Amino acid sequence: MADILVVLEVRDGKVRPASLQALGAARGLADARGGRVLALATEAVEPDLEALGGAGADEVLVAGAEAHSPDGAAATAVRVAGEEGADLVLLAATIRGRDLCGRIAAGLEAGFAPDCTALEADGEGLLFERPVYAGKARMQVRIRTPKAVASLRPNFFQPAGRSHSATRRDVPAEEGKARVVEMKGRQEGRPDVAEARIIVSGGRGLGGPENWPLLEALADALPGAALGASRAVVDAGWRPHSEQVGQTGKTVSPELYIAVGISGAIQHLAGMSTSKVIVAINKDAEAPIFQHATYGVVGDALEILPKLTEALKAAQAG
Repeated sequence: MADILVVLEVRDGKVRPASLQALGAARGLADARGGRVLALATEAVEPDLEALGGAGADEVLVAGAEAHSPDGAAATAVRVAGEEGADLVLLAATIRGRDLCGRIAAGLEAGFAPDCTALEADGEGLLFERPVYAGKARMQVRIRTPKAVASLRPNFFQPAGRSHSATRRDVPAEEGKARVVEMKGRQEGRPDVAEARIIVSGGRGLGGPENWPLLEALADALPGAALGASRAVVDAGWRPHSEQVGQTGKTVSPELYIAVGISGAIQHLAGMSTSKVIVAINKDAEAPIFQHATYGVVGDALEILPKLTEALKAAQAG
């Protein structure tokens, strides 16, 4: 019997949805091979034991760090994994998760599989699947070290959805050399683009930042939608880097991705090609984005967006 440790990402006192999805992935693996699912909060938090238990956790371990520290959190995870005998450590493949994965893998002297979209256990050990070459191919990675570390791409897994309340246990936190004292970001009431199930993303085809409200109006007509942007838009200063989708931005896998005025450069496709449904709006019928789109609309985005927004509002009102 081997236990699985899921390192939770907490922001504003709440566990991020991507971590709940990681708990669901861990639960499925634990049920298949036996063992517990342990959820570790590396900083002080009051966890929702019913929500975490329902997502897949058997026990929630809460460390008492006052603030997030990358090296401290990683050291806590390494120590807890050793004390609990966990042979697999899972994290969400978010910016914070990526910051911790390499540190934890090095501390455990473990193999590491990043940005996974599937995982399973077979007779030879643990097998992970991850996209490569901008999503054009999938690689299977087998980790043969006694312990393994993996990060899971958001929106590829689901919380377990069971009726169960986890138990809580407090554990000591390792002290880090650096800690996060404050986080500042744009507060627009929208979900993080990396975790959203619907993303409305804009590119240079919108013409200028003065036309961005058209994109925002469309996102407002789709409840729970996040705003995304191409690298060209971010480089031009229209939008913050936190919204950038692509190889040098965030990798996303929403249920619906609406690309407006985005040509479909390789760099951008690398970040969104695993979206379940892709809708492209572009006046260039030869734009590469149409080769990857589920649905395509050829036309001027400035004319199409208001009509599409009104149609969505009418559909919801009806």
